[in-house]
Amino acid sequence: MTIQHRIVHPADEDSRLDRWFRRHFPQVTQGALQKMLRTGQIRVDGKRAEANTRLSRGQEIRIPPLPEGPAPEPERRDREVSEEDARALEKLVLYRDDSIIALNKPHGLPVQGGPNIRKHLDGMLDALRFGHEERPRLVHRLDRDTSGVILLARDARAARHLAGAFRGRDAQKTYWALVVGQPRYEAGRIDMKLARVGTGQGERTAPAEGKEGVPAVTEFSTVDVARRHATWLELRPLTGRTHQLRVHCTAALECPILGDGKYGGQAAHLEGMSHALHLHARALRVPHPEGGTLEVSAPLPPHMVESFRTLGFEVPRTPQPRRVS
Repeated sequence: MTIQHRIVHPADEDSRLDRWFRRHFPQVTQGALQKMLRTGQIRVDGKRAEANTRLSRGQEIRIPPLPEGPAPEPERRDREVSEEDARALEKLVLYRDDSIIALNKPHGLPVQGGPNIRKHLDGMLDALRFGHEERPRLVHRLDRDTSGVILLARDARAARHLAGAFRGRDAQKTYWALVVGQPRYEAGRIDMKLARVGTGQGERTAPAEGKEGVPAVTEFSTVDVARRHATWLELRPLTGRTHQLRVHCTAALECPILGDGKYGGQAAHLEGMSHALHLHARALRVPHPEGGTLEVSAPLPPHMVESFRTLGFEVPRTPQPRRVS
């Protein structure tokens, strides 16, 4: 048993330290974890840390010698992918080459595991090897209830390249959302700091003031309006905070995303329309590891297609992915 040092992967950004530990070292009990934290054996960037410390990509975690136990979750998950799940995942592929796989993640599918989550994308990635020796890697995340484009790196080199693109904000993300009501302005820029509040399952993101919180910036523009009952917005996050778009729409625009009961309460629902979250990662433009730029878009999920038609919005076609020089 030796001391390890792990770098926080982009897909783990904003995770609590204790949850990160449980994902990667499931054999460690909560009591043992708390003792290692209390005695300073676990450190983040060389400093003592608490169980609720939020991780940032690129940070280094010091891990002391650990007890022997079951294989870490990524290895154990390999056997859990059923033929049915594998076929379903393959149908989600929007684009594939030797470096990248782009998927259209469905609404309701968690990207990573956690308490009471048995099935998640990260646990089924072996079904997407397509002959490669290496398992695909997540390079960013989407919320469970957000659908749309999510990228996988097919090897370590591509993962480093894509992680750098997301870290340096070279990845351009475009979301579509249906919001309840109509924003005061047709377009603009939201610059509102955010902070995580609460604990455990009750955690949520909230606006922050002064020195509290972290910067969060979103550009928005109106695509169409349905008799002031709902608005189709295009959202372009310039930062990647947890639930950033949901809080910015509710708190800054005063127009909660349709179906977002967590942040908008009853005001986020319209009679006769789906209560599912109407937030979709429509398009992603990112520098390709082999040169040029990859542009990929994802079609709307069924519940948003139905709502678009109910509100009288034309469901747009989805352009084919392309890699441009």
